[in-house]
Amino acid sequence: MKVNIDKDLVPMKAHYFLFNAGTAPVVPFMPQLATQLGYSSVVVGTMYMILPIIGLIAKPLFGYIADRYHQHRLLFLGGQALTAVAFFQIMFVPAVDQETQFHCHAGVSSIRYCSNYAADTEQQLETHFANRTLSCQMRCQMVPPMWDIVCNNWLQNKTQSCQTNSSKSWIDFDTYISMNDVIDEPMLNGKGRCLNFLIPHDRGVVDAQNVTLYCPKENDIFRPKCQMNCNDSYLEKMLPASRELNMSSAMAKPEFWFFFGMLIISWAGMAVVVSIGDAICFGLLGERHHLYGKQRLCGSLGWGVFAVIAGLLVDAMSKDGSDVKNYTIVFWMTLVILGFDMLASTKLKHTQTHMSSNIWKDVGQMFLSLRCVVFFLWCVAIGLGTALIWNFLFIYLEELAKPFDEGNYIKTLEGLVMGIQCFGGELPLFFLSGWILKRIGHVNAMSLVLFGFGVRFILYSMLQNPWYILPIELLNGVTFGLFYATMASYASIVAPPGTEATMQSLVGAIFEGVGVSIGSQIAGQLFDAVSARTTFEIFGIAAFIIFIIHVCVQMYLQRNVPYENGKGRSSTASAPASASASASPPTTVTNTANEMHTDSPTSPKNLDDFRDVDLS
Repeated sequence: MKVNIDKDLVPMKAHYFLFNAGTAPVVPFMPQLATQLGYSSVVVGTMYMILPIIGLIAKPLFGYIADRYHQHRLLFLGGQALTAVAFFQIMFVPAVDQETQFHCHAGVSSIRYCSNYAADTEQQLETHFANRTLSCQMRCQMVPPMWDIVCNNWLQNKTQSCQTNSSKSWIDFDTYISMNDVIDEPMLNGKGRCLNFLIPHDRGVVDAQNVTLYCPKENDIFRPKCQMNCNDSYLEKMLPASRELNMSSAMAKPEFWFFFGMLIISWAGMAVVVSIGDAICFGLLGERHHLYGKQRLCGSLGWGVFAVIAGLLVDAMSKDGSDVKNYTIVFWMTLVILGFDMLASTKLKHTQTHMSSNIWKDVGQMFLSLRCVVFFLWCVAIGLGTALIWNFLFIYLEELAKPFDEGNYIKTLEGLVMGIQCFGGELPLFFLSGWILKRIGHVNAMSLVLFGFGVRFILYSMLQNPWYILPIELLNGVTFGLFYATMASYASIVAPPGTEATMQSLVGAIFEGVGVSIGSQIAGQLFDAVSARTTFEIFGIAAFIIFIIHVCVQMYLQRNVPYENGKGRSSTASAPASASASASPPTTVTNTANEMHTDSPTSPKNLDDFRDVDLS
């Protein structure tokens, strides 16, 4: 049997695959990277509240520009380039200054920890540990003069690798701290206190060699900033490994604004690419709206494959037992893959067949339809739940993973989670979305998505072992795959002629700019105020409540509100293609809510057999 391939759709499939493959290595890891850089969950939640608002502004704005000036392709390629460059720049963002320092001078070595810790911390540590000595792994920032001390005095030039390693910006070594020799003293600026842990006999291990951590008094004080891991849960509880900045402290740091600025640019670029890309896709499909899911599943395939690869590579390139992960490889992956995406996108053949003389007026008519307003509110509700998964699920997983494997394989687990989300969830649901929407309709699909969120969040709240999350991720097919196909299909069908990109941008902006934005802020505050587990439980209960409300509202609309929306209200001053569509014979609506018949044989609804889309 000969397989028919629509060559015009091949570049579209390639774009979905490559764009999702290019963003999969970075987007899911950005919240964890932010916490690793030293920002608190409230700061992360605030950033991810603002980022969707950027999408809320960018999507309708650039969608309007694309429709008004017919520059879909130019804006599409520009958004891809902007996304790739902005994400790549994040690789150079430095971490927040650590409060742990290694002090070495005149034959005395110690580890200095400065922070606003509790007043009785010294007493609690000495009571708990008594005369114990702890072994600690250190990773300290280095500059060339410091390497001279290490090579000449610690290693005494006995290793050939010393001069080779001197180009590194950090050094790893092991040492010991005596818990009965803890000195508490105020900081020089008076804004906190410092604990000094003395190192017995200046003992240390560098490159598997026992050394004396000796620093001559004629040299400047050797005091690099360090990360310390003593593999003791009580010490980690009393002295957190890194300082988490609150919002006011973060805003005072230029590196935060650089990080946040690059996120804003990348989010704006992705907003433009996603919304205009979907409009181009529906333009290529014409009246075959039900085939959208089969194009979009290529994106799930790309996301799933490269998310798993990225997780494996991050774990492989990070040091075992360290909480600090090395994300360098994922930024290079994004830059290269999005470059190939731009190349594939130049092959797209897209022309706008309809024009609207007053785009904002035509789109604004959608808000006069009660059913469309309910649809927009549904997008907001889904955005609230999606925010919790996108921005906080992996932070929750990392909390659960610490008691099991100290987080050594957490990025591998996160990669597998994204792989199952795509291959086990999104991909089959995108493939079947056209059939599902024909069988149960858009309205029932919307209710099913809400119910899926409730089940998913309640199961998250019951997790004890993080690896048990893998089967739960099959529900991502309902909560994202079916949702996204329903949202994009509904928006495309009801969009007045000539406003397709604007309409896709509008619903995307409502979903992300309103729903995801508010959800991120709520989730961040709940994470900080209660706990991750309780947050998921609260969101699960809320999802079930919204599900019940949505079902009741839709039953009321079917019984009491006639079918109407903005599709039939497009501007009478539209371009000829739009005008001819408006001049078609009038639609006759039966008294039965589930049955609609049009006199026009070319009605899009008749072609697609969608029974519950609100066409006049």
